[in-house]
Amino acid sequence: MLKIKSGDKILFTGDSITDCGCSASENINFLGHGYPVFIAALLGARKPELELTFVNTGISGHRVCDLKGRWERDVINHKPNVVSILIGINDVASRYSCDTPKSALEFEEEYRFILEKTRKELPGTGIILMEPFVLPLPEDRRLWRDDLDKKLQVVRDLAAELADVLIPLDGIFNTAACRREKSFWTPDGVHPTPAGHALIAENWIASVSF
Repeated sequence: MLKIKSGDKILFTGDSITDCGCSASENINFLGHGYPVFIAALLGARKPELELTFVNTGISGHRVCDLKGRWERDVINHKPNVVSILIGINDVASRYSCDTPKSALEFEEEYRFILEKTRKELPGTGIILMEPFVLPLPEDRRLWRDDLDKKLQVVRDLAAELADVLIPLDGIFNTAACRREKSFWTPDGVHPTPAGHALIAENWIASVSF
């Protein structure tokens, strides 16, 4: 299990689920309104003795190829002790919303690039991968499973090879949807409600040690 220690810089990156208003702010310390600030707040309350720094470089609408293009600037240059990545749902959605599919092979090549670059340039940095996820809300989101399932397997395989932690958000959200209606966790099958962001934060914290 990845260990978080006092003095660590924890960097979150990805798409709109991570961004949550962060990229639109001129305040470099603003973490947005989503799971990154939930994690920072919960750790501050539970582990006040830890002096931690948090950075959010998520950008709404981004795919793995976008992350690859800005990896040096938005991740490597920050020299984080821990990098947490949530990306991939836009790679799936683009097939259905604008007919620009991304094959699982291309997805893997781009994702592998950023992970191998991190291992090479920041060998002491811990890597947390989070699965992209979808709930069938609206119902046509069920069509996304064909593409998403292939990319989920890529994320799982890359995590086993190159990451320290995998957080299985697709299963976590679909399990949660058995406890409460789907709209309690996400209004559109993709973007979490506050409860959904809290769900991510709780599972993120449970996946590391201190």
